[in-house]
Amino acid sequence: MTARLRQAMAGLHTWAGVCLGTLLFIIFWMGSLSVFDREIDRWMMPATRLPAPAATPSLDATVVPVAERLAAGAAMWTVVLPGARVPAIELRYTDGQGQPVRRHIDPASGRLLPEAGSVGASGFFFPFHFRLHLRFADLGYWLVGAAGMAMLVLLVSGVIVHRRIFSDFFTFRPTRALPRAVLDVHNLSGVLVLPFHFVITLSGLIIFFAIYFPAAYQVAYTGAAGGARAAFDQAAFGSWQRPASGRPGELASLDAMLATARALWQGREAYQVRVRHPGDAAAYVEIRRSVADDIPMNIDRLIFDGTSGRLLHRHGARPVMAVQRFIAGLHFIQFRHGLLRGLYFVAGLAGCMMIGSGLLFWLAARRRRGAGAGMRLVEALTVGGMTGTMIATLAFLLANRLLPAELAGRAGVEMQVFFGVWVLGFCHAALRPHEAWRAQSRMIGLAAVAAVVLNTLTTGLHPLAAVAAGQWAVAGVDGVLLLSAGLAGWAARHGRRSSTAAHAAVDGGHG
Repeated sequence: MTARLRQAMAGLHTWAGVCLGTLLFIIFWMGSLSVFDREIDRWMMPATRLPAPAATPSLDATVVPVAERLAAGAAMWTVVLPGARVPAIELRYTDGQGQPVRRHIDPASGRLLPEAGSVGASGFFFPFHFRLHLRFADLGYWLVGAAGMAMLVLLVSGVIVHRRIFSDFFTFRPTRALPRAVLDVHNLSGVLVLPFHFVITLSGLIIFFAIYFPAAYQVAYTGAAGGARAAFDQAAFGSWQRPASGRPGELASLDAMLATARALWQGREAYQVRVRHPGDAAAYVEIRRSVADDIPMNIDRLIFDGTSGRLLHRHGARPVMAVQRFIAGLHFIQFRHGLLRGLYFVAGLAGCMMIGSGLLFWLAARRRRGAGAGMRLVEALTVGGMTGTMIATLAFLLANRLLPAELAGRAGVEMQVFFGVWVLGFCHAALRPHEAWRAQSRMIGLAAVAAVVLNTLTTGLHPLAAVAAGQWAVAGVDGVLLLSAGLAGWAARHGRRSSTAAHAAVDGGHG
């Protein structure tokens, strides 16, 4: 029975990995980048490379005049307060054409900074991680959910299949033939951060339980006024609203509301202020508490009357949602902890390595039996999904440094460059499968170095100058890019030697 179970698990492990391995790699890759999305934003938005403010700036003096001028007529505008990772004030609103707008304000002077012309990593990599930028019918969420379930299956079946997985953890033979060396990497990266992979995957499913398991709230709120989802959102997340009156009204002091919020939260700071129906007598202000001080991504919020400043509603997480928000905090790691954030980044890349090496092992093993159409398809998807995704990511950064600042729709063009280069990566892998790995690895190295050079030329801040200026986010991104270039060059050279040895072995066997 044990042998049959292990055989069944082996088949499940193999085909779950082959069918969804590329998607899992993309999710883990984008998740790893999202750990430092705010830092990448500083690299991509040079105007926001400001010193972190020592105290919360006056919103009445810095933000309200700008918001009343830029967001006049908008049904809502939102302010994200500055902090150590995001030193500029961020103003968000929707323009007259229904397009979202994000502008930055210097908290020290109240000066409106030039348009970033980019959504940055927080607006592209982060949502890519959990919804793949596929909004129709929540398709992206469902694909990520299916991949998450497959990842749990892979982790459990992998432990069952590899009887000596923990002893193999201490075995790494890089000089052996390619399949054996790749399998050693697979085992090493899998065992090293196995608990992290399990927790991060399971927590991702729990965060979006309302999408994946709607019956969980539909049963509890059946027959509720306004529908089950609206009732659930009100009870779980504290959603609150009232219609506009159609009569003009003056906005009360936001600074006074923040002071009240700070007192009610016993000194804890806010991170977001949202004004709904601005300029209307029925305007109201929602203030959300910062998530930087605790592990849970709290949903504490206060609702104030916009014209009088009177507190209308207060919400805090109930026990079940408190657990869910703790799990969300573990997954998204928005709290302040630089070392732990670095460990998350390394563990996420280890997940990429585990998934990629598993696919490479399958391809190397099947290549000896002859290249069938199915294997060529898997290889093209693997190359495009791994090295192709990395090249597309670097192309996104290069476009950020190369596109003219005055280009209309510049942020959209950056994203189009990413997807265009990504498609080319898949096409190249399908047309030149034997050369794709080495060629795309070399391209990663060249693009990474080019990104560092372009950042220096366009902003005048090379890595050493960034360190001297205390711009650790910019220096960190440049440092990772240079390290990536070195690893990509090593992979291209190693892949060439491995490919030569593999072809020699195949030729010798045929002789």
